[in-house]
Parts: sequence; structure tokens; C-alpha cells
Amino acid sequence: MEVNMIKINKLEIENVKRVKAVKMEPTANGLTIVGGKNSQGKTSVLDAIAWGLGGNKYRPSQPAREGSAVPPYLHIVLSNGLIVERKGKNSDLKIIDPNGQKGGQQLLDSFVEELAIDLPKFMNASAKEKTAILLRIIGVGDRLHELERQEQELYNRRHAIGQIADQKAKFAKEQPYFPDAPKEPISASELIRQQQEILARNGENQRKRQRLAQIQVAYTNQGEEVRRLKALLAEAETKYAQLGEDLEIAQKDTLDLIDESTAELEANIRQIDEINRKVRANLDKDKAEADANDYRVQYEALTAEITAIRRQKTELLTNANLPLPGLSVEDGELVYNGQRWDNMSGSEQLRVATAIVRRLKPNCGFILLDKLEQMDLETLREFGAWLEQEGLQAIATRVSTGEECSIIIEDGYVVGQEGVQLQQPPGEIDPGPTWGTGSKTTWKAGEF
Repeated sequence: MEVNMIKINKLEIENVKRVKAVKMEPTANGLTIVGGKNSQGKTSVLDAIAWGLGGNKYRPSQPAREGSAVPPYLHIVLSNGLIVERKGKNSDLKIIDPNGQKGGQQLLDSFVEELAIDLPKFMNASAKEKTAILLRIIGVGDRLHELERQEQELYNRRHAIGQIADQKAKFAKEQPYFPDAPKEPISASELIRQQQEILARNGENQRKRQRLAQIQVAYTNQGEEVRRLKALLAEAETKYAQLGEDLEIAQKDTLDLIDESTAELEANIRQIDEINRKVRANLDKDKAEADANDYRVQYEALTAEITAIRRQKTELLTNANLPLPGLSVEDGELVYNGQRWDNMSGSEQLRVATAIVRRLKPNCGFILLDKLEQMDLETLREFGAWLEQEGLQAIATRVSTGEECSIIIEDGYVVGQEGVQLQQPPGEIDPGPTWGTGSKTTWKAGEF
């Protein structure tokens, strides 16, 4: 990958914002720190690079150094052989291609990533915008968006069903229950019909009892008639015998008769409204419990679907070619080593941002970083080692004059290069940049 990555080999800046004259050779891999105190021209170096490579949309509102009669001058040598210049009254762009090909800003835009020269644009973006950039470059944005849409739809349905289930269960719990009530409502006409049947059977029993009494009277009379009318004994005895047989039959018919009570039915008729109220209450409670159970079943089914979709999202991101180990997306936000963006340290945020920006245009091998004073020296070394490991070039500023600084800017010059002149006065022949040798200022990377 590193072979195709384009980096900044050499840099000359003159009369841009606070810079008087600065030239430097950034380290190819790792961190080049431009140090110095406040208001000395450190950030002006980064602004000049952004203007030189990013085009006029990065042109400072007042590009020329205050008090200078000489216009701004930029000279950037890239690792692919291109030389990018801005000079003259209008600071026109000039690109020198060793291969003889012509090109303007469009050529630079083909490999210079906008966020590489304007990292704050990414750092200050919303969580949703950062995530969208990452998902776009790893190619899973559309699929993840569809899965999240499905998940949200199922979640909303499950939430609604869960509320209904809770309402049904609460209703069922609040309903009274009468264990002694029948399962179905009872009818007054049915109770009356049953009462009439019992009364009819009791009436029949009464008629049988009356018949028994009549036969008993007749039997008694006939006995007296026998004693009184001896002459009619034969006839009377015959009748008597017959009556005896009838009596035996009647006694047998009435022996097992038991009258049925209508008291319970009469009570039920009097209490029919209360009984039916209890029945309906029990039915309502049973139905509410059944409904609540049905909604709970639907709730669990939707929960299973949501879990399946979340598993698909996890697998989608797990199998994606993410630009940094430990980087992922959870609930629409970037997560690095288990921490969301606002919980990441400053160095972790820079590492994530650098990795994502690098993936946007893999040929862009450099990145500009401002204000690295937020990092302590140990974290700075770790970040630099990571950049070197990844084959990335970072040019950064830091309010410091310590040994960690590659160069130190003081009053618009690199310390050790004070008074250097980069542009030739009119009429003189330009012998070319003096990178380490020549009659002007002797300069070597890392020595000032």
C-alpha cells in the first residue's frame, strides 16, 4: 500500500499569514511536529499546505504576511514527482509534472483527500456524519441502514404490543372472580321451564296420592259392606279382592316417590341478575388473561426477530474491512475499543479519524494535524509509532519547544534558518531550492 501513497517530500513557504520563510523535509513515515510558542506561525504552515494542495477554497482570507511587499510563495515537492507551486501577484497554481503531463487542481483532487488537509471537518462532524463516512468507505452503509430500519420497525411494533399486553394483564388482574358462578350466563325462562317440569311431576305424585286415598276409602267401605251385606258376600269378596290387588299396585307405585324441591331454582330465579353478573365478570377475566398471553407470545416473537437482525448487523460489521482494529459501529455511532467518540481520549480520536480519512483516498499518504499539545509525550510517541507502522505521514503543530519537535517556528522562521530568502529578486537567475547545500543557507532535515 505504501508504494502507491503520495506524500510530501519537501516544502517551502514564504510570506503566508505569519510565516516569513520556512522550508522543511517532513519525515516520510510517522510524525513531523512543527513546534513553537503561540502566534509564531505554526498553524500558518498547515494553512499554507492546505491552500497549496486543496485549492482556493482553502485560501486564507488574508494570505499575504502583514507588512510584506513580496507576494505569498508556496513550493511543495510530492513523492510522485509532482511539484506544486503558488507564486506571483495572484498566487496562481502551477503544477510541474516530471512526466510532462499537464494538470491543475483537478489532478491534485484526484489523490489529495479533503479531510486529510481539513481534519477538523471530520473531528467536528456529528456522530451520525462520522458513522456515515465510515460505512460508505467499507461499503455496508445501505445494507446496515436497511437492517436498522427493519429493527426500528419491529421494535415499534413490539413496544406497542407490549403495552397492550400489559394493559390486558392489568385489566385481568383488577377483575373480580367468582369460583362458585357457572361458566355460562343463565336464562330466567329456562329456570322457569325447569320449575314447571318439577311442579308437573309433583302434581302427578299428588294425583297418585289422592288415588291411594280414594282406594283406601273404597276398601274400607267395601269391608263394611261385606259385613253388612252377607248376601252379597261373593260379589263383595270379588270386588274386595280386586280392590286388594289395586291397593297393592298403588302402594308399590307410591312407595319410592320423592318430591323434588324447587327452592334452588326459585332462589336462582330471584338471583339471576347477580349470578349472570358474576358469570360475565369471570368470562371477562378469562378473556383478558387469554388476550394478554396472546400479546406476550407476539412480543416474544418480535424480540426474536429483533435479535436476529441485530446479529446480522454485528456479522455485517464483523466481516467488513474496517480501517482500524477495534473500530466498529453500535447504534449508529463509532465505537473504538469499546468507547464511543465522546468517551475516547484525544489520541484515540485522532487515530480513528486518521485511519478513516486514510481509507477515503488510499493514495493520499499524508495528513495535517493542528494543536497536538493535548497529547503527553508518551502518547505522542505511541501515536507517531502507529503512524510509522501504518506508513502514514503526519505534519502537526504543537505549542512546545521541546525535543519532540522536528522544527521550531519563531517569528515566522524555522529556528536556525532566520533570514532565509526563498524567492529570487526580479532579474536574478533562480538556481533552485537549496535543500541542504548551496551558497545560501545550509539546511539539513533535523538540524537547525
